[in-house]
Amino acid sequence: MLRRLYDWTLSLSAGPRAPHALGIVAFVESSVFPLPPDLLLIPMCVCKRQRAWFYAALCTVASVLGGLLGYLIGALLFEEVAKPILTLYGYMDRFEQFSQIFDDWGWWFVFIAGLTPFPYKVITIASGVFALNVPVFIAASIVSRGIRFFVVAGLVYMFGPTIRDFIEKRLGLVFTAFVVLLIGGFALIKFL
Repeated sequence: MLRRLYDWTLSLSAGPRAPHALGIVAFVESSVFPLPPDLLLIPMCVCKRQRAWFYAALCTVASVLGGLLGYLIGALLFEEVAKPILTLYGYMDRFEQFSQIFDDWGWWFVFIAGLTPFPYKVITIASGVFALNVPVFIAASIVSRGIRFFVVAGLVYMFGPTIRDFIEKRLGLVFTAFVVLLIGGFALIKFL
């Protein structure tokens, strides 16, 4: 099933409605869809490098709006919708662990999940369940999703098709390293 979904998503990137598909995938990925919009963003940026920044902005806006849907699912429909989604992806146990530390670290959860391969939808739903401050949620989402999508679009823009294979194979590693460096930088500043 996931392979068919993957192939279908890639085929969307070549069509005339690719920007619409990109917006939809970025929107639903933030609350329920299992595949990241990078699967469309990368080939679209390779095909039309001059539109890379537009595609990154579209991904960012649609993803943040989709994150708000995830927030609403968590806030209003946890038992009916969110719990089955979290159970489907095998995150219900992990989700319960978040409840203990989410209030103190909510901004960081949203920020890090927005950058890394960790399923962003889990954090958007958790943000609603735990009533994370909405402006804080939106700000963390805009910053993290913007960084993620603009870095991908920028790399493709700068390096063209050769970067595609590198990004697709090592996307999780690249963003995880970035987050580790970012947090390490903040920790270093705090201790100096």
